[in-house]
Amino acid sequence: MAAKIPGRLSRAELEESIHAGEIETVVTVVPDLYGRLVGKRITGRFFLDETADHGMHVCDYLLACDMEMDPTPGYAFTSWEKGYGDVLCKVDWNTLRRATWLEKSALVVCDVHDEESEALVPVAPRNVLRKQTARAAELGYVAMGASELEFFAFKESYESAHDKGYDKLDTFGRYVEDYHILQGTKVEALNGAIRKHLDQSGVPVEFSKGEWGPGQQEINLRYCELVEMADRHVIYKNACKEIAAGLGLAITFMAKWHAEMAGNSMHVHTSLWDRAGNQNLFAGNESLPGSALRAAPLFRWWLAGLLEHAREIALFLAPTVNSYKRFVEGTFAPTAIGWSVDNRTAGFRIVGHDQGLRSECRIPGADANPYLAFAALLAAGLDGIERKLEPPKMFEGNLYGAVGLPQVPRTLGEAIGVAEGSSFLRKAFGDDVVEHYLHFARVEKRKFDAAVTTWERARYFERI
Repeated sequence: MAAKIPGRLSRAELEESIHAGEIETVVTVVPDLYGRLVGKRITGRFFLDETADHGMHVCDYLLACDMEMDPTPGYAFTSWEKGYGDVLCKVDWNTLRRATWLEKSALVVCDVHDEESEALVPVAPRNVLRKQTARAAELGYVAMGASELEFFAFKESYESAHDKGYDKLDTFGRYVEDYHILQGTKVEALNGAIRKHLDQSGVPVEFSKGEWGPGQQEINLRYCELVEMADRHVIYKNACKEIAAGLGLAITFMAKWHAEMAGNSMHVHTSLWDRAGNQNLFAGNESLPGSALRAAPLFRWWLAGLLEHAREIALFLAPTVNSYKRFVEGTFAPTAIGWSVDNRTAGFRIVGHDQGLRSECRIPGADANPYLAFAALLAAGLDGIERKLEPPKMFEGNLYGAVGLPQVPRTLGEAIGVAEGSSFLRKAFGDDVVEHYLHFARVEKRKFDAAVTTWERARYFERI
């Protein structure tokens, strides 16, 4: 029997802890379109009496608004005309855990259901991913994965960063600190607290390290089943910000917070396992085209699906205007859609061997919603398996500037255009889901296009 993960709670353990006064608050959450956690802080005893069995009610506009919580017209799901009613958020007891960075608190993730029929709401990000993992299960697979998240840490509070207009911020460190132990020590008060609290709160941590930018950090979590991994991912991001704020510091997961510095990536590792979760089904003895690496035909077909649909799913891997500022040659962010073994210039880097064999998609930034990114990658890979697609020959060498390879979209507008014409996306996700997220992306683009930026003022204010 697998050992229990520290910090995870059963319903009985929660009840006991609440009655003993050890837990007073249950942070009850759902992920929104951006992957942010929204919900309520519920008094422990009220949670047991009312929420535990019935669920939590929240306004459905949470799945139809933008970053500023603006109820956005144009969604079929909900609108002013429909009155912005409630959805029902039912507790997923498998997600219950202590939140040790908060005082006497636990945290639980909910699934979003229709208020009347209690059917799962298709456009909710967690339900989008659940649909794809269910499809994998029907084919006999358990989808496993991990996401490697990077962030920049600042010797600023969120308030001081705001007051500075998010300009000329003081980062932790003055030089590229990739793997540096000395520089890591300077930020250990933050990173150490994050590692400790996550590990004690049911989010197993592997390590932290300095990254390829002044003040840039990476903290890696243990791989697991994809829905659980997405839950860990969003809890990790939220906890990082709350722990930083408690120390009077700030961090950002923007894909590209500064034009002259490295971007924040979200490298996604994925593999398919048998139903028992004991056997990596990518392992095998057949050679991949142009490579000495050996794998199962299943992996070959999976890889081909990822490559074929990479441009179509880019909208779900890079969801904001800022996402596309990260795709710069020579920065370890990919620009070409190709595959190679242990090659960090490739959009798809193949790592490991035998039971550790997996694909690493290097396209997403740290701003991606993990539920949607995982769902898109899983849908693409499964399509390759079902159609038994064959990948092109492995690319050797530097993929930056390579001739003849398809390219990662360079703007949100380009990604929207590719997704609009994708019959694959509509088949995998459904028209309602695709149209919902296309509208979400169009609104994001339209609001940026209407903004006047500091770059424009600096360039044109005096000299135009």
